[in-house]
Amino acid sequence: MRLSSDIAAVVTGGASGLGKATVEKLRAEGVKCSIFDRDEERGKATADELGATFCKVDVTSDESVEAGFEAARKANGQERILVCCAGIGSAMKTASRAKETGEIKHFPLNIFELTIQINLIGTFRCVAKSGAGILTLDPVDGERGAMVMTASVAAEDGQIGQAAYSASKGGVVGMTLPIARDFSGEGIRINTILPGIFETPLMMGAPEKVKEALAASVPFPKRLGNPQEYASLALEMIRNPYFNGEDVRLDGAIRMGLR
Repeated sequence: MRLSSDIAAVVTGGASGLGKATVEKLRAEGVKCSIFDRDEERGKATADELGATFCKVDVTSDESVEAGFEAARKANGQERILVCCAGIGSAMKTASRAKETGEIKHFPLNIFELTIQINLIGTFRCVAKSGAGILTLDPVDGERGAMVMTASVAAEDGQIGQAAYSASKGGVVGMTLPIARDFSGEGIRINTILPGIFETPLMMGAPEKVKEALAASVPFPKRLGNPQEYASLALEMIRNPYFNGEDVRLDGAIRMGLR
């Protein structure tokens, strides 16, 4: 798909990290972008900085997502591009014993459900609603639109405490090919990126020694991923008309260990 000023895009989680980097690269190509994010202050600031449209959206809510697409389309027209970066992390053993007291506890099911609601169902909600909108468009150069979803290497290499997170991201990987097949007769492509350890706001808040140890665990290059590298792959997936139904790791060849 060609990228130009007559193309509109929606990026979920676009106020920071991987999403913001994607908006930056799309805007550099002239693409009209709408940012979906729950963080209103940061979202508005990012939109102002990049010349994008901000829509306060909670991907766990049908009404919020519907309103977001309505506002985005009113501002920029029907999107042909969707990039889903909204997500959360969660970490706790399925069941464990406290070292100090011996108290036994299990993973809070409300947190498990929230992780699935945001990372998996929220992603599907945006894909389904965007897909319905894209179907109203005429094809350009043989295709109507392109989408990118975000999973994680934890979908394949889940570590201790990552059952909920891995389940949510594994679900994104698992639905990539079926969705690509659902869309195949309508000229819409969809792919998924599985990032490794990236310089996101959450990661950059970690102690320096922790970040150094994580960087050292990457085979090559021995550093954390740059969000612009994620965005570069996302744009290639959008541009390349033969890129469809794929799940691609972007991780410096890391394979996550036990913990």
